[in-house]
Amino acid sequence: MTKQEKIVYIINTLERIYPETPIPLNHKDPYTLLIAVLLSAQSTDKGVNKITPILFSLADNPYDMIKLSVEEIRTIIKPVGLSPMKSKGIYGLSKILIEKHQGKVPRTFEDLEALPAVGHKTASVVLSQAFNIPTFPVDTHIHRLMYRWGMTNGKNVVQTEKDAKRLFPKDLWNKLHLQIIFYGREYSPARGWDINKDIITKKIGRKSILNKQSVS
Repeated sequence: MTKQEKIVYIINTLERIYPETPIPLNHKDPYTLLIAVLLSAQSTDKGVNKITPILFSLADNPYDMIKLSVEEIRTIIKPVGLSPMKSKGIYGLSKILIEKHQGKVPRTFEDLEALPAVGHKTASVVLSQAFNIPTFPVDTHIHRLMYRWGMTNGKNVVQTEKDAKRLFPKDLWNKLHLQIIFYGREYSPARGWDINKDIITKKIGRKSILNKQSVS
């Protein structure tokens, strides 16, 4: 298969398996999505979705959030991990949204990445899922699968994002990044990987990956 044929196969297979791509983090607007994505760092969506109803019942907007102390926020979000950093980030970004953005979540990488505890991936997810602006957020699943599929050299997530944007049609980025995440979790995990279940990698994967899997 040529690289272009592989791209078409990936797109068609993912569309067949995941025609619908619901956003995995529960939220009601750009602000609550931003907070949920921030909380999801080194945590699971399931864990975040257990915590956010508690937090958002007290503060689902930046004005109410800064009425809480950093310690109060930390106590609520502690189960998802990294609570010292995340609680400071949530309080700090809420304050900046009020002071600089009229309480609204901005729609540019520059403004989002200037917020405390908001990195490129978080900004990408918010722009994609809250505002439908084409981005290609790369998480560990996408990074792993792009390498297994021979679509990137696996050097780092920055390179993987560049390769994904170069290879896949821009109008599919927002849906495709979720489809790849769903596929990675279900069919091509980092641990307990069964090549026979991973139909895409089995069909188009790197020879070195396939040979190693067949021997193990």
